[in-house]
Amino acid sequence: MDPAQLEQFRQFQQFQDYLRFTQAQQGNQPAPAPDAGVVQAPPSHPGSQPPMIPPGYQLVPTERRRAPRWLAWLGKKVIAWVLAFIFVVVAGTWLYNHFFPNDSGKTSAQIAQEGGGTYHTNHILSTSPYEAVRSVYDAVAQNLVPQGCGRMREDVQQKFAQDLGYADCQVAVHELNRQVKSKNDYAESMPSYVSEPIPGDSFTISSCRFGIRGGPALGAFTVQKVEKSQWLITGHTNEPTPCPPPTPTSR
Repeated sequence: MDPAQLEQFRQFQQFQDYLRFTQAQQGNQPAPAPDAGVVQAPPSHPGSQPPMIPPGYQLVPTERRRAPRWLAWLGKKVIAWVLAFIFVVVAGTWLYNHFFPNDSGKTSAQIAQEGGGTYHTNHILSTSPYEAVRSVYDAVAQNLVPQGCGRMREDVQQKFAQDLGYADCQVAVHELNRQVKSKNDYAESMPSYVSEPIPGDSFTISSCRFGIRGGPALGAFTVQKVEKSQWLITGHTNEPTPCPPPTPTSR
């Protein structure tokens, strides 16, 4: 062993003696001799200077405590629940907008394309002439513009609105809905069918004939049989307001 190594070993021995001395002063048991090459630091006290570490040695790092397994499991579950909730909200919003689209900002022509404008190739209108008119009353009661205006031919939508004093069919449905006092009575005032024979492929159905209840009468509608045995509203005229007492009829 050369003099440099001998001096280093002597300093290490002195450092070990110092550690045991400080621990004995604090009432602790002297620490056992550490492994070669590793020196553990004694507890520090306010105002005291840490001992000098001999060359070639290092302090043992304190092991970092890990989070409990149950806490890590709970964190993963919470994240999964949050992601699932966000997915449900986004999917629900998309489905609602898909099946119940907002008609705000749409023109009468666009509304027609969602209703009467596509009856040529699709079976979307009623196969009963009286049900076609009753659907308008039901749409007004529920404030559903496409279902109400879409039962009419494009040009009749505007005439229907103007006859009743509104700018267009969309505004008419919204404003008429405000006047409905009983949705069920109003929608059911117009029958879906009558027992008498249908007079032809085009005829007029009078609202006043059936005594509309729960809201405003909407006038007389001309209905016409079109493709796929469907009935489209092709005309509208006003009737007296209020309607005269209805005449007896079979429903």
